This record gives sequence, C-alpha cells and structure tokens, in this order.
Amino acid sequence: MTLKAISIDAHNHNHQRNPGFDLDLGWLRQVRMNRSALERRASTIGTRRSVKKQWQVAWLLRAITVIDLTTLNGDDSAGRVERLCAKARQPVRPEILAALGAGGLKINPGAVCVYHNFVETAVHALKGTGIPVAAVSTGFPAGLTPFETRVKEVEASVAAGAKEIDVVIERHHVLNGDWQALYDQMKAFREACGEAHLKTILGTGELATQTNVAKASLVCMLAGADFIKTSTGKEKVNADLQTSLSMIRMIRWFHEETGVEIGYKPAGGISKAKDAITFMALMKEELGNNWLQPHLFRFGASSLLTDIERQLEHNATGRYSADYRQPMV
Repeated sequence: MTLKAISIDAHNHNHQRNPGFDLDLGWLRQVRMNRSALERRASTIGTRRSVKKQWQVAWLLRAITVIDLTTLNGDDSAGRVERLCAKARQPVRPEILAALGAGGLKINPGAVCVYHNFVETAVHALKGTGIPVAAVSTGFPAGLTPFETRVKEVEASVAAGAKEIDVVIERHHVLNGDWQALYDQMKAFREACGEAHLKTILGTGELATQTNVAKASLVCMLAGADFIKTSTGKEKVNADLQTSLSMIRMIRWFHEETGVEIGYKPAGGISKAKDAITFMALMKEELGNNWLQPHLFRFGASSLLTDIERQLEHNATGRYSADYRQPMV
C-alpha cells in the first residue's frame, strides 16, 4: 500500500448496492461455525504481519479513511458534535502530514456517526467536505422501542441529511431462531432508508454462539443490508477477531453466491493503531484489497484516531507525544 493510494471517496458510486433477496431458510440451515477453528485462525493474524516505517504510515493513513468518527454518549451536545466534525475536517495536523510526505493527500474519516438529534448539526458542520453523516437509529443501543417508532426514526434521520443509518437488531429474534421476524424488520428498515446506506448492528456479544452470529449476518444481508456491524459499543463483549472471522466469511460466501459485495464494520474496543492494522490485515487476507476501502470497511471508533495520530507523529519526529496533543473533542 503506497501513500498516493490512500485517498479514497467514501462512497464509491460504481459500487452495486445490495438489492436484497428472498429469505432462504435452506441456505440458513447450512450455516455452521467451528469455534475452535475460528479461535486458532484468529490467534495467528496479529503474529504473522509486522508493518514498519513508510508501510506502517500508509496503513495508518488508510485506517483513518475507514473510521466512522463517533460520539454516542449520554452527555453529547451540539458543541461536542461540532468539535468532532472539525476533527473530521482535519484529522491529522498539517505539519505531521507534510513531514510524512502526505501533505497533498485528502485524508478524512469515512463518516461522522451521531445520535439522530445531532444529525442536522453534523450535516451543517460538514457542509462542503463530502464526509457523510451516519445516524444510529431504531432505539439504539437495545433496539427495543416500538417498531413503528424505529421506522419513523430512520425516516427522520434520512430526512435530516444522514447518508448512512446504523440500525440495531432485536437480539431475541436470533436467540429464539425467529429468522422471519428478523428478516421482515430489516427489510422494513432498508425500505425506510431509501438512498441512505443501511448498516445493521448485530450486538454479537449478546448472540451466544458464533453460529448465531453467522446466521444473523446472512439474514441481514438477504434483507438488503449494505454493511454488517459487530456491536453498539455498549455490550460487555464488542469487536474481536474471532467474531469478525464469522462475519467476514459470511460476507465472502454471500458474495460468491450473489455477486454482491457487503461491507463490514467492527465497532467497540478498537482503540490502538496496532489493533487497527491487525483488523485490516484480516480483511486483506480473507476478502482482498478491495475490502480496504470506505465503501466496504469501517471502524466504529474515536479514540482509535488519537493513537493513530501518536504513531504518525512518532514516524515523523521519532518521538511519541502526549494524548492531549491530539484532542478529540
């Protein structure tokens, strides 16, 4: 990966969106995940690749372009969202980019992700940048508000200017094996999204087994999801490599059967630059370079950007700086 290959449009307009397919229970019955095999594979990913010097810089700059810069806290305010959007406009200090030979590259995150109440604030703050706003809708994080309310929330977020909608599934549908109910809800959310991209949050830490994770992934893709996402970031267990393998391999199988490319978003607990590179290496090995672009891969994170900045500054100056030199909000 070279520096000049980093700047990518977050929305690849030549990319075919997932049109959705009928629920195929026969396909679903074929899904099995071998937990021990997943654990063995996951344990080798971070040990087999070591990226140093200018190659590390390139990987970390690419990582910035696939971050959904996120604030989803109970004390969020318009001011915090505006500061986050200012960070999205200039995620790395210009003098650091210049020192790295990347001053001419457009480096921006894949999106800014906020609650519905702050969609208009974010859209206004990002006007003219081309950075899309993502909204978490459908009763985030539990996803248990009345169904009609959740559909209206999706429609309201789209009307307010959100280009991506992160919806939460009802985990009990998965735990009870009620795949038709999960499929029907996802279809309704997909329709409510219109032209906005649909990212479905599985809440994998609450789905009990890797086979459940894989089946939920397939049902959401059949219903028309453009992305499948691990977590809300509020569960006890969030994104990990083992669960990522289950989801990524369903994406690969889905692509082999339908020809449609589905995006993947690990979220929650990814805060270190070295972890970002490990997840990106996993994507490269399992799905190929095409899945290292913003229209097919995102990190749900904010603190990750701080550590990436520290690593980039170290590459540029030979010194690690304090976190406060790269404040988020």
